[in-house]
Amino acid sequence: MIPRKIFFTKGVGIHKDNLASFEMALRKAGIEKCNLVYVSSIFPPGCKIITRAKGLEMIEPGQITYCVMARNSTNEPNRLVSSAVGLAVPKDSKNYGYLSEHHSFGETARKAGDYAEDLAASMLATTLGITFDPDEAWDARKQVYKASKYIFKSTNVCQSAEGDKFGKWTTVIAAAVLLMD
Repeated sequence: MIPRKIFFTKGVGIHKDNLASFEMALRKAGIEKCNLVYVSSIFPPGCKIITRAKGLEMIEPGQITYCVMARNSTNEPNRLVSSAVGLAVPKDSKNYGYLSEHHSFGETARKAGDYAEDLAASMLATTLGITFDPDEAWDARKQVYKASKYIFKSTNVCQSAEGDKFGKWTTVIAAAVLLMD
């Protein structure tokens, strides 16, 4: 049972109840009708990245749906929350890649997204034997990864939001949704 397709989605929800704010975020992401099963961080060999729209068309209500999800919530007014999923895909599609989750407070969407992407690329780089300085800035390491000719693509999806000004729960999610044929 190996997923053959993957799509990325994100959402934010606001509600007086924490669980309901999560449901609202799932609705914004379009995956509220799924029975979600969280999996770890492997991007399957030969998996095809499809658009969110195409992926949402492929799911049915009640379906068991595997995903890598980042989730964060706050009920502190104006507190910045972010959730991001990073992806690193090797050049050789017969090899597996990595997905990573990152959940943070006080980070912009760009910073949280870059962190998640960096994490996925770093995990892939270590399995491919690419040497790099982990203390070097992400942009510099990204160039090392690309120059290695082993990592084909890295990207991320991120959702950030400021906590509701009246103290309602604000939940952000980012997800990589894995689909079977």
